[in-house]
Amino acid sequence: MEWIPFLLDVLKVLGGLIAGAIIGFFVARSYMKKYMKQNPPINEQMIKAMMQQMGRTPSQKQVNQMMKTMTKHMD
Repeated sequence: MEWIPFLLDVLKVLGGLIAGAIIGFFVARSYMKKYMKQNPPINEQMIKAMMQQMGRTPSQKQVNQMMKTMTKHMD
C-alpha cells in the first residue's frame, strides 16, 4: 500500500469538510440575520404586556424607546 496517495486523499476529504463547515456557517448566519430582520422576535404588543406584568403602565414614548433599542441591538 502506498501511503502518499492515501494521505493526500485523507487531506482532501478533511479539507472539503472544513471548507464546507466554514461556508455553511456563513450561509446560515446570513440567512438567520435576514430572517430575524423580517420577523423580529419581539413587537410592541409584547413590550406593552411585559411592562404591564412588571406593574408599569407604559406610554407610547417608552414603547418606542424600547423598540428602538431592540432594533439597534439586532443589527
